[in-house]
Amino acid sequence: MAKRATKAHLARADRLQNQTGALATAAMAAMDEQLPWFGTLSAQDRSWIGLVAQSGITAFVDWFRDPEAHPSMPTRIFGSAPREFTRVISLHQTVDLVRTTIEMIETTIGDLLPPDDVPVVREAMQRYAREVAFAAATVYAQAAELRGAWDDRLEALVVDAVIRGEADDSVRSRASALGWTGSSGTSGSAEIAVVVGRAPASEGNANVADAVRYAAREAGADALCAMQGDRLVVVLGGTSKPVEIVQRLAHWFGPGPIVVGPVVKDLMAAVTSARAAVAGLRAAPAWPAAPRPVLADELLPERSLSGDGHARRQLATDVYGPLTVGDGVLLDTVSTYLDSGGSIEATARAMFIHANTVRYRLKRVAELTGYHPLNPRDAFTLRVALALGRLLNPEPGSYVL
Repeated sequence: MAKRATKAHLARADRLQNQTGALATAAMAAMDEQLPWFGTLSAQDRSWIGLVAQSGITAFVDWFRDPEAHPSMPTRIFGSAPREFTRVISLHQTVDLVRTTIEMIETTIGDLLPPDDVPVVREAMQRYAREVAFAAATVYAQAAELRGAWDDRLEALVVDAVIRGEADDSVRSRASALGWTGSSGTSGSAEIAVVVGRAPASEGNANVADAVRYAAREAGADALCAMQGDRLVVVLGGTSKPVEIVQRLAHWFGPGPIVVGPVVKDLMAAVTSARAAVAGLRAAPAWPAAPRPVLADELLPERSLSGDGHARRQLATDVYGPLTVGDGVLLDTVSTYLDSGGSIEATARAMFIHANTVRYRLKRVAELTGYHPLNPRDAFTLRVALALGRLLNPEPGSYVL
């Protein structure tokens, strides 16, 4: 078209260029009138959008004058807006802006241009609008990639602070910037547990963190996720039953144990859960039959044997301590029972009491400690607790309920 009617086309382009100011003003007025959310933006944000609209109309005129000389013009119209533009309005809102501007131009050019110019300009505008739509999608896609890379780094820093015990108000603020609420949408619970397991070995698991977060949300929990060397760390929020959530996430972890730390009240206290989970992962190989996932507190004897001082004190205080109260008969009974190879009759003979008395006392031991001596796993935990208690709390009766 430009080669057959160069003068006429250039004259038409000149007339269109003379109206760019009026078109930009009309576009802003149309946005303010037709888009309810536009009026809620700050003056600075509206000025950015005004710059984009002005740039878009000017770019259209240049492209209309000679499309071959300006083939990439539609992709450059967002260059006048700062990077924060993509944070101010969504892609959907940007599409609304483009559509409103196009409709305004199509309606207005009939009053601003000669009748012969209108069909040609409208046809060109339709072609140009498609290119602008692709340009907007490209801008938001690039912004999403940059934001995703930044969010991954920020999330890794938050998880690292939790593991190191450095969680403070600034860490909580950073977590909030990632969309972390620490509570589920249904219960509103702010309870948190840290989960640690082996990282997946396959190189095809680059999106594991995204998958874990999505699966956690589907299960009604919130999640922060990070790879730390050969381990995968997940901070779960909004659930008092983290094991049930982790069972849905287990296939995203690498082979080996998955350890769930105890539930704590908030992100600031998450170091307690993290410390137990990390110690549990280190000690888990000592219990090959451990369930997957396993609670860190179920690994207390293995953790204590691997050098975890917190596990040692917990066994000595919470398991051995209650047995020393009073005359210490429960402590003597469970100790004799364990030394007798788990035989109630042998225990009764050694203590000169009836077998039913032994059964009653062992039941009381289970009620006080949460570990039943008749269960082999619990018996092992009790034996370790008794040994640690005698080392750390040598004076019977020192425990206070």
